[in-house]
Amino acid sequence: MHMHLPSGCRHALLLAALLPCVLPPACQADDDATSESLPFIFNGKDLTGWKVPPEPYWTVDSGTIIGQSDADKKTSMLYTEKSYGDVVFETEVRFRGEIDSGIVVRKPELQVQIGVSRSLQRDMTCSFYTNKYPEEAQAKRAAELFKLNDWNRIRVEAKGNTFTVWLNGEKVARYTSDGYSDPAPIGLQIHSGVLMKVEFRSLRALPL
Repeated sequence: MHMHLPSGCRHALLLAALLPCVLPPACQADDDATSESLPFIFNGKDLTGWKVPPEPYWTVDSGTIIGQSDADKKTSMLYTEKSYGDVVFETEVRFRGEIDSGIVVRKPELQVQIGVSRSLQRDMTCSFYTNKYPEEAQAKRAAELFKLNDWNRIRVEAKGNTFTVWLNGEKVARYTSDGYSDPAPIGLQIHSGVLMKVEFRSLRALPL
């Protein structure tokens, strides 16, 4: 049976049908932490597209970036060649034992902690580090969501003055500050003073 609808209803139905198709990715819900649409920024074979530091701490094996310090226990940073302002970055991380690592975005650098903080001597994974760990920027549910000795998916979004972290699909930390406004490379960290190994795979980033 053919139904005759008033022109206003027809226009509303047409708009509702088209709207999901015309929204750009940046307009989608920011808590959708399972997106597979983010472009890869690691080719799985070598460190093309990354600024390799002089320390021999960063290697690639079986589609994984491995950061592993030696007896000198130096700080080392692996940065993307490309700079990002507003961005969603996502990776899977695995480690065993005590490590001190992190993901940094923007300039000045804002860090998302991975592992044990040198200053606090306790695990602060997915909390924001700003030369301290602001109470409102701590990921207090991270321990219950973290899979020990397994791959964990961490997603970081920098959008304007708001920074958000998800762990395994759950939002765990949000920090707001105007102090980290300039575009910069995304960085992965090995902290000094600890003999450690950390692995990263499926590294993706989408400018917003």
